[in-house]
Amino acid sequence: MIREDLGLSNGWAGFLTTLPLLTFATFSLFSAAIGKRLGNSQAIFWALILILAGTILRVQGGSWLLFVGTGITGVGIVICNVLLIPLIKNRLPHKIGVATASYTTGMTLFAAIASGISAPLALDLDWGWRGSLLFWAVLLLIGILVWAPQAAVKIQGKQQQSDIPKVNVWKSRLAWQVSLFMGVQSLLFFTIVAWLPDMMIDRGLSPVEAGVLISVMQLVGLVGSFLAPIIAVKFKDQVGMVLVLGGMYVIGFMTLFSGSLWINYAGLTLVGIGLGSSISLAYTLIGLRTDAEQTTASLSGMSQSTGYYLAALGPLLFGIAFDIWQDWNLLIYLLLVCSLLFTYFGWKSGVAKKI
Repeated sequence: MIREDLGLSNGWAGFLTTLPLLTFATFSLFSAAIGKRLGNSQAIFWALILILAGTILRVQGGSWLLFVGTGITGVGIVICNVLLIPLIKNRLPHKIGVATASYTTGMTLFAAIASGISAPLALDLDWGWRGSLLFWAVLLLIGILVWAPQAAVKIQGKQQQSDIPKVNVWKSRLAWQVSLFMGVQSLLFFTIVAWLPDMMIDRGLSPVEAGVLISVMQLVGLVGSFLAPIIAVKFKDQVGMVLVLGGMYVIGFMTLFSGSLWINYAGLTLVGIGLGSSISLAYTLIGLRTDAEQTTASLSGMSQSTGYYLAALGPLLFGIAFDIWQDWNLLIYLLLVCSLLFTYFGWKSGVAKKI
């Protein structure tokens, strides 16, 4: 709808999805320093304010405000993403699995709700795409109010770790492997969210049905999103989990070559479980592969920076490729290649070592 209303090409439409990833990647580099200066909980509070401002701004005018507002939301989101991980490690060191499972499941649940009802809000309630996007400001206001007491908590003395040697994560092979694992799973997710609905519409679904399909796929992923961190912390390494998830991706994406929608749905069920599990596992590995909180924050920033730069390529490059060749099979090939890379970097990241 946005593409048609504002006259965007497929390449620019892909860039609209890529833009938050670029802001994720860039501001991940500064999030740990922001958290150290303000305190992680305070920084998250102000990041929520930024997301609210961007959400309001992006629907106020044409394509320029849309891109600027979307970029601002990306800055706020990544500060929250980076700093929640060391915050959990600091306040709930013995419940990393459960805490990570809880918040990643919450993210997956609300992403699924948004995918499912955004099109009905725009079409059935006749709000248009602007009203549909602006609706989510209500949840942001609730989130800000709920988080406000956390922002008032004083920085704990435990955060002062001057006696712990600093680790340069950028020189660690394991840190790079964790970062690339994060990047490939992010590339899979954002490419699917950006382009799978269009592919399924081309196969006969309505825009509302395509939105519901993405929503259901993410709802199915709630199971993996919640269980993956809890299971991961029970094992010495996480290699076995990665191999299972990689196999699910390959089988699931192969079904998209079929012209049968029911076979597609079955395969996307596997993909949904994989997507939910993958993001939870990626966040969990950041905590498991580090000891000191400062190292956790640094790895969190690095993995989300390098990871999201990689992820940003997916929607943009496929949009440009589709403009040129008009072939949906290219999307399937891209997803299959990424599944193999996901398995490789996950296997390397899953080995029981510390940075």
